[in-house]
Amino acid sequence: MGKEVDVSTLEAGGARDYIDPPPAPLVDIDELGKWSLYRALIAEFVATLLFLYVTVATVIGYKHQTDAAVNGADAACGGVGILGIAWAFGGMIFILVYCTAGVSGGHINPAVTFGLFLARKVSLVRAVLYMAAQCLGAICGVALVKGFQSGFYDRYGGGANELSAGYSTGTGLAAEIIGTFVLVYTVFSATDPKRNARDSHVPVLAPLPIGFAVFMVHLATIPITGTGINPARSLGAAVIYNNNKAWSDQWIFWVGPFIGAAIAALYHQIVLRASARGYGSFRSNA
Repeated sequence: MGKEVDVSTLEAGGARDYIDPPPAPLVDIDELGKWSLYRALIAEFVATLLFLYVTVATVIGYKHQTDAAVNGADAACGGVGILGIAWAFGGMIFILVYCTAGVSGGHINPAVTFGLFLARKVSLVRAVLYMAAQCLGAICGVALVKGFQSGFYDRYGGGANELSAGYSTGTGLAAEIIGTFVLVYTVFSATDPKRNARDSHVPVLAPLPIGFAVFMVHLATIPITGTGINPARSLGAAVIYNNNKAWSDQWIFWVGPFIGAAIAALYHQIVLRASARGYGSFRSNA
């Protein structure tokens, strides 16, 4: 004889051993009067600034180190390589999410903010202001790189994201969609209250898998698009470098990440967490 069993109540004698926070209000004007919102905006701005400064400087430094015209025929063997660039992006995300998670949630990426907004983790007001702070921080971070390394910055492309030669627009868009899906899916999984409750006996550090997701995606997509998966990162580099190619490809680095984030949010909330969210139940035989 069959019976309906809610998978969220299978533990602790039928009671949940975790609490899902209530959905954030769609529009919360009251947030504008709270200092906590402005602290979070400052944290997002500074974190994105630091992220862009370190990562774009790494990209430009690598291109300079491997410039045969400057460093001779053996230059191609120098520098940190694509692996090092991927580590710079993943490592900085790990560090910055760890530092800012308790203040702003450590988004540092409009696509992550968009995904969390769709899942009702943040309100529309907070999401829009986060995205603005992230984009402004990215522009300022790249501006610092140009200010300190103006000659190298212009010579080596300013760290701007562009579709690489030999790849179609569809391939570039797919790379951004899938790459962002991996990142945002990891964010949802690493911060899931149900997972945290189950793994409370294990020292789980949420920023670590998020940083590794960024690292792995960069390894796969640097040759295709230079890896965006973060519209603020792509916008900041495009604004300061101001190159026609960077601007003509810019839409890929907004549309792709937002689609990827939306798919990740829907997949996690509706498919993986359906029972906990009241979308369905698990049928078992007794």
